[in-house]
Amino acid sequence: MPVILSDPRVSFADVFTDIETDRLLLRPPNEADRRAMVDIHTDPRTNRFHPAPPDVPKASEMFSGWLAHWAEHGFGYPAVLERGGAEVLGMCGVRLREFHGEKVLNLGYRFRPSAWGKGYAVEAGLAVLEWCARELPTLPVLASVSVANKPSLRVAERLGFTEYTEEMYEGAMSRHYRR
Repeated sequence: MPVILSDPRVSFADVFTDIETDRLLLRPPNEADRRAMVDIHTDPRTNRFHPAPPDVPKASEMFSGWLAHWAEHGFGYPAVLERGGAEVLGMCGVRLREFHGEKVLNLGYRFRPSAWGKGYAVEAGLAVLEWCARELPTLPVLASVSVANKPSLRVAERLGFTEYTEEMYEGAMSRHYRR
């Protein structure tokens, strides 16, 4: 049954359950994932298109914010692992945000460089978008990508997003896709 955000009876405590794809497991992050997430988000290779990449304290603060979003809403940016694996490969999920005065789901994905080129972002992204369509169908999903980040632009397009607008976002000219 879809979650209706305006329904005051809705509890977000158990909205998200693990998602398994052919190769991946997407599960809620936990405190034990902090080091891996900070490492991924501070790796210079994952930030080559980010004009102000986070340092370790900022990445740790971001992760704390993600955990708080999970606690409040029951969904967010899941940790992504290979099925049967123990290493966190990255994250891929949605969080609530406002964009031009509208409540949207922000699709975010970031993977460690060793996971690049394997199609994990598209595989995880499609699974998350299927979850959104089923559980939060009234909210549009937005993906904001630096126009310089050609690999991520291709991921957004492979996920079925269409270009919505282009403008500055977090210090870089970004293409905002909507689905």
